[in-house]
Amino acid sequence: MLDIKPVHCSHMLALLSDPQRLRIIECLSEKSRNVGELASCLGKHMVKVSHHLSILRKAGLVKSNRMGRFIYYELQSGLGVSGSTGHLDLGCCRLEFSKISKKCCS
Repeated sequence: MLDIKPVHCSHMLALLSDPQRLRIIECLSEKSRNVGELASCLGKHMVKVSHHLSILRKAGLVKSNRMGRFIYYELQSGLGVSGSTGHLDLGCCRLEFSKISKKCCS
C-alpha cells in the first residue's frame, strides 16, 4: 500500500510553485553553484536568489558547503535529480523537467 503524506506533499509542492525555485533546482541539478553564479545565470538579484535558496535549504531540498569565501549550494542526495534523469522525486510525487528547457549556465 502506498504511504502518501498529504500535508508533507502539499507543503513541498507549494515550495516549488515559484518558477524561480524550480529554475534554481534545475540549475543545481547540473552542478553546485554559489549565489553569485546562480544570480548571473537566472538574471536575478543576489538577494532574491539567496532568499529562495534559504527557503529550499530549510525545506531540506538544498544543502550548503563553505569553500573559502564562498558558500556553494547543491541538491540534497536522494532527490533523484540529475541532468540524466531530469526529474525531482519528492517521495509523494515526481516532477519531470522538460527536455526542451534551456540549461542554466555552462
